[in-house]
Formats: sequence, structure tokens, C-alpha cells
Amino acid sequence: MSVQPDSECPKCRGRMQVGYLLERGHGDRRAAAAWIEGEPEPSFWQGLKTTGRDVFETRTYRCAKCGFLESYARVGIGD
Repeated sequence: MSVQPDSECPKCRGRMQVGYLLERGHGDRRAAAAWIEGEPEPSFWQGLKTTGRDVFETRTYRCAKCGFLESYARVGIGD
């Protein structure tokens, strides 16, 4: 399922642009941010525990006029 927000900013009616929030991991590895259910729990090896939780890829839309950001969780991507 692909989520498409209105192409108009809900704050100022500017044009929304698709993008994503960048996550940097070990060795400066780059990936798109994900939404994970629940409160963050530290993990010694992984940084944060994600096992057994729903994980969703996200897409973020930015208003070209005022900079407002709006994020959407997409289909589940696993652990």
C-alpha cells in the first residue's frame, strides 16, 4: 500500500515534496528511518531493541514553502 498525502501543505498550502529522514549507523552506513512500535529500549549490541516489534519504513513529505514535515509509516519491513 502506497501512502500519498495531499500535495498541498496543511499549514500554508505550499507544495509538498517527497523525501525521507536519514539514519546513520555503524561505519556511517546510511538508511531511511523506520517507525518502530513501543518505547525505545537500549540494546548493548544493536543500539536499540527491535526484535518482536512491528517495524515500518517511513516516507516524509516536506513543504517547499514553510518547511513543515509530515511522515507516513508504510508496509511492515520486519525486524
